Amino acid sequence: MSGPVLHLRGVFLPDETDRDAWVVDGRLTFERPAGEAETVVSGGWITPGLVDAHCHVGLSPTGHVDDPDEQARQAATDRDAGALLLRDAGSPVDNRSVQARDDLPRLIRAGRHIARTKRYIRHLGIEIEPDQLVSEIERQAAAGDGWVKLAADWIDRDLGDLAPTFPDDALAAGVARAHELGVRVAAHVFGEDALPGLIAAGIDSIEHGTGLTDDLIAAAAAAGCAVVPTLVNIDNFPQIALGGEHRFPIYAAHMRALFATSRERIRRAHEAGIAVYTGTDAGGSLPHGLVRSEVLALVGAGIPQAEVVANASWRGREWLGLDGLVEGAPADLVAYDTDPRADLAALMTPRRIVLRGAVVG
Repeated sequence: MSGPVLHLRGVFLPDETDRDAWVVDGRLTFERPAGEAETVVSGGWITPGLVDAHCHVGLSPTGHVDDPDEQARQAATDRDAGALLLRDAGSPVDNRSVQARDDLPRLIRAGRHIARTKRYIRHLGIEIEPDQLVSEIERQAAAGDGWVKLAADWIDRDLGDLAPTFPDDALAAGVARAHELGVRVAAHVFGEDALPGLIAAGIDSIEHGTGLTDDLIAAAAAAGCAVVPTLVNIDNFPQIALGGEHRFPIYAAHMRALFATSRERIRRAHEAGIAVYTGTDAGGSLPHGLVRSEVLALVGAGIPQAEVVANASWRGREWLGLDGLVEGAPADLVAYDTDPRADLAALMTPRRIVLRGAVVG
């Protein structure tokens, strides 16, 4: 994407260097180019764009969103909150139109959720039996952008509580096949019981992770798993429990217990060395544009502010395979008046947002 040459001056994170930079043909350079440049940032702190590592472009609280214009509005809401990189953690609709637009965040797609028959949200995922897991992972790997998504636990109505959806041997075979294909695997998991099999299988990303007890945290840390907690969505657990109270009281009590311990467990995961990334679960019961609220929630859980901001920005981008603010990198950045690692209020009022080298906010 070509356009005018832009000039920026500020403290670049994470290297904390106060310097000049330019944007030429959508990319960052620290070497002054010939000719004129338009100064769009003068002073302040400059970071890579934020990352929403768990959202659903093409879902809304009222159902599926097939309309590309509405999908674009969802992605633009994320962009205006500073999230310039999105990992779509499963969508039942084709949202590739977002990837075709230069004014919308970069989107990494995980294909459709892979779920067990009648063990997930109706019409959301591809529902299969365990002997079909490897072949379905192959299909969704081809449909996505380096990720596939498993719905690894859900309520078992016969048990009346959360339970794993796939046996351990199927998980091991499926994750191994994904890795052979060069694809990483993310798993929705609320409870405790599915986690040992997922961790042993080599799962790459634990979504939600409210069942991470201390022994499971140690195992996940040793295995190199990442966690995307989606705390702003976990805040819905009490309401979910209330809705299931009459038919499934054991499940309702379990969901309340998971909510009550969610902050402590995520804090302990961070303290054990697990990378904790920002994700909102936007697109289901939640609107888009909540990445900053997730940052605040993670800080409120007791993770140091500087660590949360790093994982929400340059570390999150690196995890998903994109560069930070280095020579030749895509110019996807946000400028703030003060250092967001020390002043979270700065996240709420960005001075400038630049995406693919163009000013979008």
